[in-house]
Amino acid sequence: MTEQAWHILAFAIYFLAVLAIGFVFFFRTKNGGAKEYFLGGRSMGPWVTALSAQASDMSAWLLMGLPGSVLAFGFGEVWIGIGLALGTAANWIFVAKRLRRFSRAANDSITLPQYLSNRFGGGKTVLQTVCAIIFLVCFTVYVASAFVAGTDVFKTVFPGLDRNLAMIIFAAIILVYTFMGGFKAVCWTDFFQGFLMLAAVLAVPILAAVSGDANPEFLKETYTYLDGGKEVACVFVGTPFEASWQDIASGLAWGLGYFGMPHILVRFMSIRKAKEVNTAATVAIIWVVLALGAVVVMAILGRMIVGPEILADGSQKMIFIELAKKYFHPILAGFLMSAIIAASMSTADSQLLVASSSFTSDIYKPLIRKGAKDKEIMWIGRLVVVLVAVVAFFIANSKGSGAQAIMNLVENAWAGFGSAFGPVVILSLFWKRFNYMGALAGVIVGAVVDVVWLFAGVSAATGIYELIPGFAAGLIAAVVVTLLTKKPDGLTEAIFETATNPELDD
Repeated sequence: MTEQAWHILAFAIYFLAVLAIGFVFFFRTKNGGAKEYFLGGRSMGPWVTALSAQASDMSAWLLMGLPGSVLAFGFGEVWIGIGLALGTAANWIFVAKRLRRFSRAANDSITLPQYLSNRFGGGKTVLQTVCAIIFLVCFTVYVASAFVAGTDVFKTVFPGLDRNLAMIIFAAIILVYTFMGGFKAVCWTDFFQGFLMLAAVLAVPILAAVSGDANPEFLKETYTYLDGGKEVACVFVGTPFEASWQDIASGLAWGLGYFGMPHILVRFMSIRKAKEVNTAATVAIIWVVLALGAVVVMAILGRMIVGPEILADGSQKMIFIELAKKYFHPILAGFLMSAIIAASMSTADSQLLVASSSFTSDIYKPLIRKGAKDKEIMWIGRLVVVLVAVVAFFIANSKGSGAQAIMNLVENAWAGFGSAFGPVVILSLFWKRFNYMGALAGVIVGAVVDVVWLFAGVSAATGIYELIPGFAAGLIAAVVVTLLTKKPDGLTEAIFETATNPELDD
């Protein structure tokens, strides 16, 4: 068999496996309600919760965007990984268990907007609607980044395949199992994809390290390539501390984004028991530290092994693929390349489902069809999955190619979520005085400052990631407005008291 034939066989096995999971859960849950379809009936175990959260978190950015940036520009890019590791740990340690309890106490909420509304007694739809709109916008952009990365892998394996057709095939596979199986299908595919991603990022640098092919002189070379007609110089930064303070601050700021990531927070809400969060947290933190560390090592070794070849044309995003093809049998390389598909799919499927659940639960039922039954909501949710994927497809086609295109899409969506929801989620879990008006102000101000900072060109001019001012503005607005308005009512305080009761573990 030819190398390409082995790759096709590996891809076929992988895709059949994930599609099978989608059909299995369709038949197992087709008679379940919206809570079953969108939140898995709050029945997910700690291992599935942990690996699903991390797989849906990292996306193809882990295997393409980050290593490509580190390979091209050096250790200064590592600050993003450091920020993500710290943010992951803080999110699991401080937020996960409390959010599981609070969402249960707040009228058994199944989406983040629904939780934020119910947390303050419910009955008001403005906050819920604003949150849902932000969800749809940011998730559509985020899904587009997964489409870009997945299509790049398809084009590598099938060079003659039209790019639009490759993207359609990739999107169709995600749509089938997400459309059919809902949250459980997404979590279980993410569970296996999480294992595949970790195995891949550990295996490739190990083989590269023992190969003896690394040439340290390649680290010192300055490479240039053309990106959209502009010449880019790839100068390697030798240590993380040689990076600018803007790069360090922006890298660490990525960690703040975790507190507002709906597709990760919903995993906390879905876990079977609050007491199982500790096990899930341990698994998740170990996973993210190993994965991020291995990717950085792979990028450095990659520059020393194939740096001149891939940096000459700006294809640094392909470093994982090039090393996998260089050191593994074609069928194993095919499975390793499937890890990038896994990373893209595990993020896109989660975001499609959360965007869908938010629209149906936070806009459709309360504003459009108040009397809608569970079956109707589920099918409307499936329709929204398709619509978001279609819009994401057009966004993905409008962006430039390269690792930076993936990074830009992810950065924009990540900052939007972190700015709008991060401060509000934290305050809702830890501040009894926090009220509805404060939450509404925090979400709106955080989102607006983030968008203005980005589109007014301030981020580009100052080098300061828009998540930093967006998060800060949202936090200040939430606190100030809360203190200037009346205290929460008795029902809101009762929800806080119930959720903070250490005996609550259902």
